[in-house]
Amino acid sequence: MKEELEAISKQGLDEIASAKTMDELQEVKRNLFGKSSKLSEITKSMGSLTPEMRKEVGMKVSEIRNLFTAKLEAKEQEILESNSVLNAPADLTIPGKKVSGGSIHPIIQMCYDLNDAFASLGFEVFSEDEISSEKYAFDNLNFAPDHPARQTMDTYWLEGTENKNGAERLCLRPHLTGGSVRYLLQHGAPARFVYPGQVFRNEAVDARHERDFFQYEALIVDKDISFSSGIVMIQTILEKVFGRKINVRMREGFFPFVEPGYEIDMECLVCGGKGCKTCNHNGWIEVMPGGVIHPNVLKSANLSPDEWTGFYINIGLDRLVMMRYGVDDIRLLRSSDLRFLRQFN
Repeated sequence: MKEELEAISKQGLDEIASAKTMDELQEVKRNLFGKSSKLSEITKSMGSLTPEMRKEVGMKVSEIRNLFTAKLEAKEQEILESNSVLNAPADLTIPGKKVSGGSIHPIIQMCYDLNDAFASLGFEVFSEDEISSEKYAFDNLNFAPDHPARQTMDTYWLEGTENKNGAERLCLRPHLTGGSVRYLLQHGAPARFVYPGQVFRNEAVDARHERDFFQYEALIVDKDISFSSGIVMIQTILEKVFGRKINVRMREGFFPFVEPGYEIDMECLVCGGKGCKTCNHNGWIEVMPGGVIHPNVLKSANLSPDEWTGFYINIGLDRLVMMRYGVDDIRLLRSSDLRFLRQFN
């Protein structure tokens, strides 16, 4: 029986070595390990052997099986590395397919441009996670406990935390302003930094609104910041982004984290101020809220309102992109429509 096992081993190794394709190798594997294989027949006949002989033959059969398995795996890898994935020989005379080039998304490009603009004014770029909490999104920013923005109609609360409070009640950040308190707690004042990122709200989607969009917040905190400094910052940034002077107007507006607060509009560049669906037919489009940082927000950042003051602006990045390129529907920016996106290559 030893001689028979040696013959089976030699024949099996020869068959493995001669296999040229995966189909041939699979056929060899069936012949070596199948129910009707010679090794299987010997295993079935071991019951008639003496205990000593049975042990010796069993060890030899296991040795041959392990050898076949290793050789089959090595041969499979060899075939995969040497054989072409093509069913037919490649025709090298056929022209290749042109590789389409990509480009930076217009929103990201606008973000980079704003980073450069603010860097020239001495600002640092700050970022944090897209998951925030009730503490940073609302409590630290002077939002009243019954403020409607805290409700599910505006904010996406994370399942499992909706019945908790403060830092334990988690949400997708509905705005970037909470990050300003986090920055001031980490770095203190004076400070001047920008904070770009994506935010999420349960909005009714239309030509001017999306459920997720980009904001770009800027904040200066110092001991002597005048209101006019904030206006100059707004005008300077818009001029840097658009390459020319932009008409701007400020309207009184309420935001819990600023006092006084303002709605900051720019002339609609899609229609040149004449009125269109992008600007709701009034010639102006709101691009950012802004104002003087509220004393309670400074207190949340462990800063004394008697010593420090500051100025916020929170830019709607998507709307600036719409103004720059004359896009009349915000939904196009996230449509994944290559016909639209290729325009910005």
